[in-house]
Amino acid sequence: MPEAPRASAGPVLEVHGLKVSYGNVEALHGIDLTVASGEIVTILGANGAGKSTTLRAISGLIRPTAGEIRYQGRSSHATPAHELVRLGIAHAPEGRRLFGTLTVAENLMLGAFARRDRQAIATTEDWVLGLFPALRERLEQLAGTLSGGEQQMLAIARALMAEPRVLLLDEPSLGLAPLVVRTIFRTIREINTTRGVTIVLVEQNARAALRLAHRGYVLEVGRVVLADAAAALAANPRVQRAYLGGRTG
Repeated sequence: MPEAPRASAGPVLEVHGLKVSYGNVEALHGIDLTVASGEIVTILGANGAGKSTTLRAISGLIRPTAGEIRYQGRSSHATPAHELVRLGIAHAPEGRRLFGTLTVAENLMLGAFARRDRQAIATTEDWVLGLFPALRERLEQLAGTLSGGEQQMLAIARALMAEPRVLLLDEPSLGLAPLVVRTIFRTIREINTTRGVTIVLVEQNARAALRLAHRGYVLEVGRVVLADAAAALAANPRVQRAYLGGRTG
């Protein structure tokens, strides 16, 4: 895979001292991270480390118990999820969360709910169908009848219909065949390089994620334990042992 593209300067997303609890259980214990405009940043960690919780807090699906999230320099952690979509944050969640009884076309249109310019929506739809040609052939097919790879493509395409500035991707390769995984990762790179979309990627395929990303964070039990350039993390013995099978090959 080619070298990750160079990101623009300046943070678009900042997380300071973020804590999130589920009932009496604290899932995030005061994490900090920043994402520059145009970057791809990956968040690595074992199951239960708090990766998905971090994305859900950023996208407004859950409310932090402490700390601050800033988007484009303004506090955003108390902003409702649908308003964050209007402001430019889109989330393709783990498990895809498609509307299985609606068609591919209907799912795409739901992704554009915050927009009003029909011509602009049509232009975006044409772009995302160019990214995922298989979906163009299945516009009238029910989303629930798609293959796993096609469903993941639709989940990403639906998020892109919002024309986001920041795209949050949660486990986009989970459960997919290697050929489909390569297609998904090539497309993520294209979204970043051709449209300048900033991407925060949670991904269990650590090797592929670090090849794609500019920088990364490693979470363990709700805390950031490592933060570095992606290449440096890939060369870190601790990361190699825990996530890369002990080697960087």
